[in-house]
Amino acid sequence: MQVMVIMKATRSSEAGVMPSQEDMARMIRFNEEMVAAGILKSADGLKPSRFGKRVRFLQGGGTAVTDGPFGATRELIAGYWVWEVKSMDEALEWVKRCPDPMPGEEAEIEIRPFFGPEDFGAEFTPELQERVEEMHRAVEPR
Repeated sequence: MQVMVIMKATRSSEAGVMPSQEDMARMIRFNEEMVAAGILKSADGLKPSRFGKRVRFLQGGGTAVTDGPFGATRELIAGYWVWEVKSMDEALEWVKRCPDPMPGEEAEIEIRPFFGPEDFGAEFTPELQERVEEMHRAVEPR
């Protein structure tokens, strides 16, 4: 199963405080362990929300754009991983091994499974599934 592991933002991450060399080295070691185990598919950190934009799709059509920063720091994302694991329990065990992502602050990591074709029912026809698979093949790193 594929999961997205979401590192929630903190006051420091939203302020643009960068990790120390030691903290980066710990996280890189952890990422290297996941690569060796074959579960890490993608990972990146995100800049603070002041660099972002939100687009709201309005009822009846049209869009509204809001420039960052955005409030409610606990609801923002500071970084993510995409993992291929056997189960949610395995993902949870890896998260428990993770170095403290925000030393000196309370941090939170959320684990969310991706949808699979079976989750969509009959509406996700074989033809639509093939189009999605073609798209995935086209964007896979070579």
